[in-house]
Amino acid sequence: MLAGCATRPSPDVLKPVHLSQLTHAEEAPVSVNVLVATNRTPDSIRGGFGSAWADKLTYEQYGFSVPPGRKDTAITYPTERPDPERQFAVIGRKQLAKDAFVEEVLRSTQNEGTVGIFVHGYNYSYQEALFRTAQIAADANIPGSPILFSWPSAAAVAGYVADRDAALSSRSDLDSLVTSLSASGRVKRIILFGHSMGGFLVMETVRQLKLQHRDDVIGKLAVILAAPDIDIDVFRSQLNDIGRMPAPISLLVSKDDSALVASSFIAGERARVGRLDIDDPVIRDAALKERLRVIDITSIRASDGLGHDRYASLAKFGAQLASFESGKRSSAGDVGAYVFDAAGAAVASPFRLAGRVVGSN
Repeated sequence: MLAGCATRPSPDVLKPVHLSQLTHAEEAPVSVNVLVATNRTPDSIRGGFGSAWADKLTYEQYGFSVPPGRKDTAITYPTERPDPERQFAVIGRKQLAKDAFVEEVLRSTQNEGTVGIFVHGYNYSYQEALFRTAQIAADANIPGSPILFSWPSAAAVAGYVADRDAALSSRSDLDSLVTSLSASGRVKRIILFGHSMGGFLVMETVRQLKLQHRDDVIGKLAVILAAPDIDIDVFRSQLNDIGRMPAPISLLVSKDDSALVASSFIAGERARVGRLDIDDPVIRDAALKERLRVIDITSIRASDGLGHDRYASLAKFGAQLASFESGKRSSAGDVGAYVFDAAGAAVASPFRLAGRVVGSN
């Protein structure tokens, strides 16, 4: 549930570092670009963005230096003199007008026609969400520039209710971002990837698009929800309003997610979607009925001690997930309950997607 218990990064980590300071590394760092759309209010003094809600979106572009040869998903933030072999660092930053932002998205998609938008969860500062997006982009080897949609989280452990209100208030801004990108014929597919409370915001935005009869936009969407912090009955209501989407919604779940246990407690012991048990026949039947992909990722190692950040480790298995999403590895079609399984030791044999409906073996 927590973004981190150690000292959290200040907006100072957003200051670009000159490349000349990064040339002493024995192995070249990885370079990635990240685009950002945020409805946070700019902090003109510290150069970042706070937790207050802005009345318009701000667009930015970042270049990152990512340490090579990393063994896990931990992010080491830059110091005054960053070490490129172990620290992430911003090497370029500029603010963009909306038209320039859209044009940069289109340029980075090249001939792929696929745009990826990451929506962070509860208790994230702007800089934490930005660096996490850079880590995911580097590990997944994503072509083009992924987009971070950063909503005004209070970035405080005690801010759960405030964050939920902020997420709800951000529906129209995420709607505006998705709609503006989908307007281009060069964009064929928009992957909306929401983590935790960000998954709630994603579902509310898709629901809003449906109520606006924007089937032209929904037709381009592929929704992936990682550890979604959504009440099960609320999720059912969202599905009823949205109806069947052209691309089935994917849920990445794990029964041992302690953060969602805490979220459930705060909500009066209401069950959360991110802790669905795919061994439950009721869940398997519901997945088929609602045309969902419910994928258990419990075998993926978490680094936060809570089992809530497995999505960050999943980035390196992007090719397997893409293959699975297309239905190529599933004998039962593209919906149902699945398990992302580990074949032996993780070091000797990397995680693979089992591509089977749980309970059918």
